[in-house]
Parts: sequence; structure tokens; C-alpha cells
Amino acid sequence: MKIREGFKMRKLGREHIVVAEGSSLVNFNKMISFNDTAAYLWEALSGKEFTVEDIKQLLLEKYEVDGEVAGADAARLARSWAEAGLIEE
Repeated sequence: MKIREGFKMRKLGREHIVVAEGSSLVNFNKMISFNDTAAYLWEALSGKEFTVEDIKQLLLEKYEVDGEVAGADAARLARSWAEAGLIEE
């Protein structure tokens, strides 16, 4: 997986939002906002090929969380990013 070209995360006040630079990528009807954990992962993974296992490892390195929970969270995040069109496989 890789984050699609043209998407950038910006900080707007206390929020982290993802915006598409250029109109040909996605037709957004709403902004995509991230919590601090998703923003951390986005920054760590930007510009790199990654797997769900890589996301899980980042979660385990940064947070005190069980491996099973980290794996489930990583899979859920990857799925939601894919559904939103933010990543390509």
C-alpha cells in the first residue's frame, strides 16, 4: 500500500485534515479529519510503501497497546483509508 499522490495533511486549529491537491483525484463532499494517532501514522507512512503489519508496528512502538488490539486497529485504519480513496494497493 501507499498513500496516493496529491493528498496532504494540514493542521487546521486543533484538527488534522487531509486535502486533495488538484481536482482530478477525488470529489470530496466533506473533509477527512484525523485524530492524533491517525495523523502520526500518516506522517510516518507518507512517501513509503507499507503494509498493515507496518501500521501495527508503529502503533506498538508509540503506544502501550496489546499486539492483537494494534493489529485490529491497523487493519481497520487501512480499510478506512482505502474506502476513502487515500491509499492505493
